[in-house]
Amino acid sequence: MSTQIKGPALFLAQFAADDAPFNSLAEIAAWAAGLGYKGVQIPTFEARLFDLDKAADSQAYCDEVKGICADAGVEITELSTHLQGQLVAVNPAYDAAFDAFAPEDCRGNPAKRQAWAVDQMKKAAIASERLGLNHTVSFTGSLAFPFLYPWPQRPDGLIEEAFAELGRRWTPILNHYSDHGQDIGFEIHPGEDVFDGATFEMFVDACGGHEAAMINYDPSHFLLQQLDYLAFIDLYHDRINAFHVKDAEFNPDGRQGVYSGYQGWVNRAGRFRSLGDGQVDFAGIFSKLTQYGYDGWAVLEWECCIKSPKQGAAEGAPFIKKHLIEVTQKAFDDFAGGERDEAMIKGMLGL
Repeated sequence: MSTQIKGPALFLAQFAADDAPFNSLAEIAAWAAGLGYKGVQIPTFEARLFDLDKAADSQAYCDEVKGICADAGVEITELSTHLQGQLVAVNPAYDAAFDAFAPEDCRGNPAKRQAWAVDQMKKAAIASERLGLNHTVSFTGSLAFPFLYPWPQRPDGLIEEAFAELGRRWTPILNHYSDHGQDIGFEIHPGEDVFDGATFEMFVDACGGHEAAMINYDPSHFLLQQLDYLAFIDLYHDRINAFHVKDAEFNPDGRQGVYSGYQGWVNRAGRFRSLGDGQVDFAGIFSKLTQYGYDGWAVLEWECCIKSPKQGAAEGAPFIKKHLIEVTQKAFDDFAGGERDEAMIKGMLGL
């Protein structure tokens, strides 16, 4: 079947582990291929699978990585820099929590941590180019998110300055990506300053409308916010360069709504689910993306509070494959048409 959207593919971050087959790229790629996946999205922060520093320096290493994946029967879809992107901008309220994403010698030193993150981001652009790719996926980080709810009242200019600073930090990185023929699909995600369409627009404006600032579309985060994720595609389809296929459900009741009362994942009103177990309208999403010409990968990001990752991965490949659309080459009513007849047209219009 010839399809416009490529897939199925699998994001490897949630599966990497110390035990085989999840502790090496060769074995995890072969495992994914055995489940029916055609592509893998590689987390650059997962040392068991990928060495970003080496990839930025060595074409031979990148050729080796491509060969490992090809031998397993999968392609590389994108490189992920989610954790490094997160550290480009960290509000002090999150310093302790996000220090875990940084090397030990950067912890407790926000300036050094940020410099390391920026360097990692730039290395990922070079590595992606060496791998023959064009797109990457990441997070923006967060300076303003602790002030999401306007109580206590936010001082005038707080949000504007936060996004201006994001622009100052990210524009040089985006320029570097453009110089290497790459772009960044930012996952629009609560906890990031860019968590919906309005904040994405603010971010792009702060970066001077930069063409390398793109979107990694993930409907699960929109469903949990009760945002119209199909209309989102209508608005921003020209900025979507990547697609995380992830399901979710939102079941508000008399006790909980979108904030979910500090409950654990199983007991939240909004929670992530394995594909097909939630409420996301994937038929609508695949149709919209196909309609607007999206020709990138459909990548399963498994996160579920109930089902095991192995079962979720096994069910994910056929689920995505079922939703891939073979684009029609003819109109359904072609049979009723005919040659253009100018005289008939004018007669029908009374001209």
